[in-house]
Amino acid sequence: MNKYTHRKTVISAIIICVCCIYIIRLFYMQVIDDSFQMKAMMNSQRVVTQYPARGLIYDRNGKLLVENQPAYDLMVLPRQVKAFDTTELIQILGIEKETLIRNLEKCRRYSLYKTSVLISQITANKYAILQEKLYKYPGFFMQTRTLRKYNVSHSADVFGYIGEVNQAQIDRDSSYAPGDYIGVSGLEKTYENVLKGTKGKQILLVDNYNRIKGSYKDGAYDQPAVVGQNLTTTLDIDLQEYAYRLMQNKRGGIIAIEPSTGEILLKVSSPGYDPQLMIGLERGKNYRQLSIDPNKPLLDRTVSGAYPPGSTFKTLQALYGLKTGVITPASCFECYGKSKTPIGGIRMGCHNHQSPLNLYQAIQQSCNPYFVNVWRRILEDDKYHDVRKAYIHWRDFICSCGLGSKICPDFSNEINGSIPEPAIFDRKFRTQDWRWSYIMSLSIGQGELELTPLQIANMGCVLANRGYYVTPHIVRPTEGMNNRVEKHIVDCDRKYFDIVVEGMSMAATGGTARGASIDSVQICGKTGTAQNPHGEDHSIFMAFAPKDHPKIVIAIYIENGGFGAQYAVPIGGLIMEKYLKGTISPRKKAIEERMLNSSLIEPIQKKSGTSQTETPAD
Repeated sequence: MNKYTHRKTVISAIIICVCCIYIIRLFYMQVIDDSFQMKAMMNSQRVVTQYPARGLIYDRNGKLLVENQPAYDLMVLPRQVKAFDTTELIQILGIEKETLIRNLEKCRRYSLYKTSVLISQITANKYAILQEKLYKYPGFFMQTRTLRKYNVSHSADVFGYIGEVNQAQIDRDSSYAPGDYIGVSGLEKTYENVLKGTKGKQILLVDNYNRIKGSYKDGAYDQPAVVGQNLTTTLDIDLQEYAYRLMQNKRGGIIAIEPSTGEILLKVSSPGYDPQLMIGLERGKNYRQLSIDPNKPLLDRTVSGAYPPGSTFKTLQALYGLKTGVITPASCFECYGKSKTPIGGIRMGCHNHQSPLNLYQAIQQSCNPYFVNVWRRILEDDKYHDVRKAYIHWRDFICSCGLGSKICPDFSNEINGSIPEPAIFDRKFRTQDWRWSYIMSLSIGQGELELTPLQIANMGCVLANRGYYVTPHIVRPTEGMNNRVEKHIVDCDRKYFDIVVEGMSMAATGGTARGASIDSVQICGKTGTAQNPHGEDHSIFMAFAPKDHPKIVIAIYIENGGFGAQYAVPIGGLIMEKYLKGTISPRKKAIEERMLNSSLIEPIQKKSGTSQTETPAD
């Protein structure tokens, strides 16, 4: 073999090797490794998320409360972005240049190859202008989604609002991606999995100007979105709107419940805010303004506000006293009115009324000394030997009425309230050997005792039903919803409930609650006035009607409203009459006008301290 033949063989081998390398590389790139194919596809295809419409929300009568409206997000694929006219873009969008640059950098950090939301919730007008000019902005495109539209200007505490998911939420649930929305509060949060539906996708063909040319393979690989499930609430929205009008310029909360079912008829936290403020580009600014408002419109006073129940709590004290046998309906105690009554070395004030009183009259007149004496007998009951043990038994009974714990599954922001555990007083008094007088204020619903308006309403349901309550709820259970609506029995004979209810009936006809009377309807009520060291006392009312086979229980808490009869009683009477009769009688029109036009929202002047024994009665 000559040297030329050898060279030919070597060159041929080299050529064959190079060809093999190219063939293997091409095979790897085209068959095994699809990253290059994906990059090529990304330049000609766009995967667009199809966002489902969230489920609608209705009231108990089928009125549409929350629906959806079209909105648009400006999306960006950072890898395709080239130099563009930032001045024109920010003028169209109506945003600051710094916002655009900051958001674009955030999208780049997330991923160069994945689309992200650059600007969300763009209005239809801006969308129309921008859509015509998008060809100037490679890497940018519009995406359609739906946002909430609220058909009432109130009840934001009920509906809640939706907001963009954060990274922690994405980490917990992989079905979410940056730019998705999620329920943040209210029913939007509690029923997120029911309302949100399931996302779909659409694969589109685009040209080098980022213009859509059609669907990829006629939509063979598209996935349709699945619309969210609708909710039917138990609210009577007409009654709700009437209650909001009555609560205008007042701070407080109202809850009304149908006692036989536990369905919440109305839920008013005042002052509230228009839920539409949490929609659109201004939502962040609106939230900041609401959060610094001194009247705290973001606080849901009905389930997140803890207040002393005041004299409304005397009904359960009477019930427990009857159950344990420490009193009977005929038990009488003296009351010296404003002159203050001595009880075991302590003097308790009250308002002037007849004396002595039996149990019916004590509930009717809301007599403080009477229920302090009942409290003393409860805690000094011989069968328990010491006050602490008697207190534990009393507390167990009170908690069985749905107090001191969360009772509504529909609101994630509900708090427990406070029926103090014995350990709290052990630490406070530095002993377990208490005296009844140490916690005397609990006898009239003051001191460490704190309930939410929802719990006060639930207390009314126990009395209205004569011994049970149904789990309060504001969404009617449907298939797939775990609402946990149950009947809860209170261990107490019905005959004792009948006694307390009779006293409440007397209060509504000739006692402290008579201002709530309704023509031809027998109501039962109990007023309350809770001390407030920072201003006027709080006005409270708990009632139900009719007396037999009740259809509505209501609890009203008016901050700085004074005595229960000043504001809570007339407002409660008007709401119950509106619900039961559909209209307000002519004789109460003047009361209605006064409640509609009165205002309690003003700078609160701190008044001088009031001693525990000077608690006002109703």
